[in-house]
Amino acid sequence: MITTGHKYFVALVTGLTALAVGGGTAKPALAVDASEAVDRRGSLEQLKSFGTAGKEKRVLEPGKEAELFCHTARGCLTHMWFGGNWPDYGRTRVRIYIDDEPSPAIDMELMMGHGIGFADKSAPWGIARMGKTGHPSGIYNTYRIPFGRSVRVTAQLAESVKATPDFWWIIRGVENLPVTIGGIRLPGRARLRLYRRDGYRAKPLEEFELCATAKAGMLYQVALAAKSKNFSYLEACVRAYVDGNNRPLWLSSGLEDYFLGTYYFNRGKYYTPVAGLTHIDPRDHSFSAYRFHEEDPIVFRTGLRLTCRCGEKIDGKVFHDPKDTVYTSYVWVYEW
Repeated sequence: MITTGHKYFVALVTGLTALAVGGGTAKPALAVDASEAVDRRGSLEQLKSFGTAGKEKRVLEPGKEAELFCHTARGCLTHMWFGGNWPDYGRTRVRIYIDDEPSPAIDMELMMGHGIGFADKSAPWGIARMGKTGHPSGIYNTYRIPFGRSVRVTAQLAESVKATPDFWWIIRGVENLPVTIGGIRLPGRARLRLYRRDGYRAKPLEEFELCATAKAGMLYQVALAAKSKNFSYLEACVRAYVDGNNRPLWLSSGLEDYFLGTYYFNRGKYYTPVAGLTHIDPRDHSFSAYRFHEEDPIVFRTGLRLTCRCGEKIDGKVFHDPKDTVYTSYVWVYEW
């Protein structure tokens, strides 16, 4: 009886023998297939799903952080879903602590953590990585959140909430699951971190940081919410300063362009696997949007500084008339 591994080995030897006898060009794909087969077999034997769910639980008390889940092993969170219905639901804080660190690697408000600003009511919508199927809840994600020893997930009500509401949640993951982003398998030491700026008021033409890290890594997702007296702030170009370079890698020709929109989002909301517009209101000139970089990798070795600008000026030209603008930004980065 010949196992799958033996078949790969026989095929590899046969291919090499044919090459030696007949000459010609080697086909390394055979060797890659054998290696990948062994790797897959070894990985599958170690994989183990884990998780929990809470149904109509009153674990959230005003002013207190409640533990929803804790797991000790090496692995990766793969799914979270949250339900419930109370005022300021979208500002419920979810924190994820990795490897017994005292501070959370991820500390997000429920809606902004899924690219939704201004408590936008639009639903249902969804993509593979995240979505919102109801209102105010039915919020889910499939972010890959790796950990080396342990993971702990907590939740806390917004300060405005004084009641103890019913809460639903699902959290799931897989032990020993490697993280692959855009076809790139990340190092085992890679960790997902969230960089936040909440309610930052920028002056016209000010360039300000969305995140700064001195580690190696990969940009994963950017979510932004902003509000101003007009939409001129959408002229901003997003810039990435990679590996200490003073000259930017230009990521867009305008802010709506970065989120794959055009002409100040003139066709309204949209939700695609790469980017989406989750809120737009011409009355107060506000918007929120998300952008994934899974299939458009921004990789760095010695650091990344990601910036936005309040409006834009290029070659001496100021584009329209930007005003003071208030921004909230969530930048998700894999670091190692």
